[in-house]
Amino acid sequence: MTRLLIAASGTGGHLFPALAVADALPSDWSVCWLGVPDRLERELVPSRYPLHTVRAGGLQGRGLRKLCQLLRLLLASRDVRRLIRRERIQLVFSTGGYIAAPVILAARSCGVPVVLHESNGVPGRVTRLLGRLCTRVAVGLPEAQRRLPNCHPLLTGTPVRRAFLEPAALPGWVPRGEGPLLLVMGGSQGAVGLNRMLRPRLPALLAAGVRVVHLSGSSDPEAGRLQHPLYLELPFSEEMPGLLQHADLVLSRAGAGSLAELAVSGAPAILVPFPQAADRHQDANAAAAAALGAAVIVWQHSPDETALGEAIWHLLGPRLRGTDGAADPLLTLRHGMGRLAVRDADRQLVALLEALRPGP
Repeated sequence: MTRLLIAASGTGGHLFPALAVADALPSDWSVCWLGVPDRLERELVPSRYPLHTVRAGGLQGRGLRKLCQLLRLLLASRDVRRLIRRERIQLVFSTGGYIAAPVILAARSCGVPVVLHESNGVPGRVTRLLGRLCTRVAVGLPEAQRRLPNCHPLLTGTPVRRAFLEPAALPGWVPRGEGPLLLVMGGSQGAVGLNRMLRPRLPALLAAGVRVVHLSGSSDPEAGRLQHPLYLELPFSEEMPGLLQHADLVLSRAGAGSLAELAVSGAPAILVPFPQAADRHQDANAAAAAALGAAVIVWQHSPDETALGEAIWHLLGPRLRGTDGAADPLLTLRHGMGRLAVRDADRQLVALLEALRPGP
């Protein structure tokens, strides 16, 4: 039985790929999980794998603040070393983020191999600084491969949950009608800025017969104000595979996890990168999709500007008018998503882990 420590924390973009890899492992692997307190892993992991936590953070800022963060990193590394020794960990897998830093340092000091996966087109700070200390680095997008020449990264794509790779039914609660279905999602935490861009466009879309499922997140103060038979607003949904597979068009942020799910679902998309994302990595993710003809990019703008509305009407217009499919831009985007999709990323990463598995 090989003992694996998975370090993944914070958002769905880090957690869901790691869960996909864990679920794809053969039965002769034993998994324990490392996260931080009070994050999403508290909800997703304990029912499936033993969860351990350490306090970890970034190294932003200057002076005393940065010194305090460095001390926290050293303390976290000490705690992870103790965990590695106590649980007799033989291999470590991480999907990056703050939690990866103490794990990479601790594993290195213990002589334990580390596989690091970077989903974004612009590698995160930890990957850039500590990737060379890892045994292997894998990436989700070719752009990241070009940005990490010293790590010799392997392009594997980003793993998605198995449910996205199997046919799924459209949820029964989706508004019914003849019009195209627009799905709006802001990632695992919602996106207030994206919601504000969309809301002025909704009355005209609904009047034209567009059905809208709006996953607006849990922190939008304007949620719940619009009522319409063709419009359904929810904080989130656990039935994403069926929604993505049946949506005619998806309006989404450009997180790497969301992009991978869109791709394997063949879902045409308008991507609105989150402008405050670290290193503008969502810009690079969106550009990678657009370069393959898989998505249209609309930059975040004020609600009274028209770029988003124009993009939606351009893409949905042929279906609303009943134009022949040969002139349907959504079909072009769907084919582009097929080129972007990597359906066996989880198995590629499992193979990478198997290759580093210690002998009997």
